[in-house]
Amino acid sequence: MDAPEIFDRQLRRQRRDRAAARFGEHDFLITHMADELAERLAMVTRDFGRVLILGSHDGRIAPRFAAPGRLIVQADPGFAFARASDGVQCDEDRLPFADASFDLVVAVGTLDTVNDLPGALTLIRRALRPDGLFLGAFAGAGSLAWLKQALLAADADANGSVAARIHPQIDVRSAGDLLSRAGFALQVADGDRLDVGYGDPIRLLHDLRGMAATNILNQRARTAPGRAWLAALFERFAEAAGPDGRLRESFELVYLSGWAPSPDQPKAAKRGSATASLAEALKAKG
Repeated sequence: MDAPEIFDRQLRRQRRDRAAARFGEHDFLITHMADELAERLAMVTRDFGRVLILGSHDGRIAPRFAAPGRLIVQADPGFAFARASDGVQCDEDRLPFADASFDLVVAVGTLDTVNDLPGALTLIRRALRPDGLFLGAFAGAGSLAWLKQALLAADADANGSVAARIHPQIDVRSAGDLLSRAGFALQVADGDRLDVGYGDPIRLLHDLRGMAATNILNQRARTAPGRAWLAALFERFAEAAGPDGRLRESFELVYLSGWAPSPDQPKAAKRGSATASLAEALKAKG
């Protein structure tokens, strides 16, 4: 059966096109994730001749993964970003690349808005050559905790009902399960937290708009917020802000890594095959 279309594909492209012109003013989250993935790659002692960047944005991500003799192919769901990076426009769950085309695939900041994420991860694994590496990062469950509550409260105060304004989020454990389901070997999922200070809620909303991270749900709210809604949002902000008048919003980031299966890879030990007790070892150390 086809995966449900939770996200509006056309709106996703439009929002990315809208963000492209001034993306550099709002790129802190993507930059943070790309830098982290580049650091992780630097610890891997092997060569990657052909690399695919998914979520290329305006091309500023690729230089972090460049190396002498390395070929980098870029792709993005938005036309403007794809054009700016000399890349291919495509959705991650509809990749146009042949099987076993790349040694490394890097996905930055877009997998959390893919309709068929299990299918996308499977296509990524298939695009990798045996023993090829996948690295990914996106904002996961727990992100924008204040904003989620404030939007619900503003809706209730101004409209007497609530609307879908923030899309479902994926936690670290679920992300790891998806890697396993997609057929990756030696898969790892872990998290990181990034706190960002804001002096008013509109700047936060502008950052989300500028990084193409606003609501693209198919069943999203269809009406623009009015004055009463904005007043309620500012009231919630004032209640949560610190003594300096600023509020720190959090982004819970999920990082993924996995390898395309290969006969030469080390295998995890079977459950129950240990010859020593971890509890006893820790007791002895204590």
